[in-house]
Amino acid sequence: MEISLEPWKKLVVHEVIEYTIDDLLNQTIDANQAIGTGIRTLNWANGVAFQAHVFPDTDMIIQEKLKGTIHYASVTFALKEIFEKQVIRGNATINFLDGSVNIIFNELAIKLKEQSKYKTSSK
Repeated sequence: MEISLEPWKKLVVHEVIEYTIDDLLNQTIDANQAIGTGIRTLNWANGVAFQAHVFPDTDMIIQEKLKGTIHYASVTFALKEIFEKQVIRGNATINFLDGSVNIIFNELAIKLKEQSKYKTSSK
């Protein structure tokens, strides 16, 4: 039996939306309350909290994936230097998933930090 490990070759993000961390948390809480869901989870890697919004797996998207390219419809993010497993605001809870072990998440976070309008020279 042959086993082939073929990592992703490329990530394409079609829209990037940056918030302050307070605005990202508030937007996440508001969205959850609007649709009546409970605890929300955001990804975190390399000082960035984010959520990726993927395209549905159409035939075209699957073909792209088989060629090694992932497409995100959009990514919303905010700088958040320190990882916390959970943030509680009032009666709302947001969990954070530490995606530091994910190479794609790490590289995406680096790119988002580089282009952040909120970065400072100390970050």
